[in-house]
Parts: sequence; structure tokens; C-alpha cells
Amino acid sequence: MFLAVVGFMTLSAQYVAAQTPDPATTTTVAQQTPQAETAIHQQLKSYFIEGGAGFMASILICLILGLAIAIERIIYLNLSTTNTEKLLKKIEDAYKTGGVEAAKEVCRTTKGPVASIFYQGISRMDEGIEVVEKSVVSYGGVQMSQLESGLTWISLFIATAPMLGFLGTVIGLIQAFDAIEVAGDISPNVVASGMKVALITTVGGLVVGIILQVFYNYILSKIDAIVISMEDASISLIDILVKAKK
Repeated sequence: MFLAVVGFMTLSAQYVAAQTPDPATTTTVAQQTPQAETAIHQQLKSYFIEGGAGFMASILICLILGLAIAIERIIYLNLSTTNTEKLLKKIEDAYKTGGVEAAKEVCRTTKGPVASIFYQGISRMDEGIEVVEKSVVSYGGVQMSQLESGLTWISLFIATAPMLGFLGTVIGLIQAFDAIEVAGDISPNVVASGMKVALITTVGGLVVGIILQVFYNYILSKIDAIVISMEDASISLIDILVKAKK
């Protein structure tokens, strides 16, 4: 029994010693972390240079321009989002108390494409409900085209970046075959440089295309949500105006 207790105490002491962190080891790991971050930065820089300054710079420009347009579209779409239920309530109350001019003033002071569509429709109240409905539909198409502005450029960069990467791949393979022709040998050392250029440019183009595609799909989802909200709100506006006419 005594030997069992002594053995248990010995194992417990060894377990505690193993779980206690070594200060020297902790300091070493802490010192290596910045070095690892610096190494990653330098590695990316070296890959950019080895991939060919011309092709990698073109791919980088596609990324920068595509992200700039995508961010601008996201900000614009967020500002274009309107609480349609609250706006319809304000228009209905204003129309009951102040007529068409009061309802137009509510639309004029509200930002967003929905308020602009409502303003165009209410402005033609004197011409009848059918004219109002046609005006809402027509101006809704104009607002929708403004929401989709810039998407063609993003799709262009999504397609261009991988193509530039594949073009760099072809040029890298040509360089590898030129090196084989000059050296008269097919050893790995001869073709490694050209193959490396081919792979780096391909990876760069695909990464840029994937990033921009994610932003593109997100922007499309935002536009779809705004368009659905516009259509629902337009139907509700026509119902309000029909009730007010009676």
C-alpha cells in the first residue's frame, strides 16, 4: 500500500512538471512568431517577383480595381436600402393630411431609389392610377439599372485575372522549353524556373478571380433584395393611392 501511494505521488509530480510551461521555451516561441510573420511577408514578395512583374502586376491591378468598384457598390447599396413600411406609412399619413404635395415632400426628403420611384408616381396622380402605375414601372427599371451599374466591370476583372494567370502559365512553359533547348537536357533544374513562373501566375489569377466572385455574388444578392422590396412597396403604394381616390 505504501509503495502504491509513493508511486502515485511520483506520477502526479511528473504530470505537474510536464504541464508547467518552460519560461525559456515560451520566450523562444514568442521570439519566433514575428520572424514567421516576416518570413510570410517576404515569401509573398518573392513569389510576386518570381511570377514575373508584368503579369503579377496586371493581376494585382485587376484585384485593386475590382475591389474598389465592389466596395463602392456595397456602400451605395447599403445607402439605397429603405424601410419601405415606414415610408409608406409616412406617405399615407401625409396624403391624408396635406394631399399630393405633402406626400411628394415626404418622398423628396427621403433617400433611396424607392422614394424616387414613389415621387415619380405621386407626381402623376392627376393623370389617373393607370398612368401612375406605368410611371412607377418605368422609373423602377431606371433605378434598377443604376443599382446594377459597375457590375460589368467586376465581371470583366473576374474573367481577366485568371486569363492573365493562364497566359503567364503558357509563357512559363515556353521559358521551360527554351531552357531545355539551350541546355540539351530535361533535368528538373533546367525546367524548374519556367514551371515556377507558370504555377505562380496561375495561382495568383485564380485567387483574384475567387475573391472578386465572392464580392460579385454578394452584390447581386443585395440588388435582388432591394428590387424585391421596391416591387412590393410599389404595389402597396398603388393600393394606398387607389383607396385615397375613393
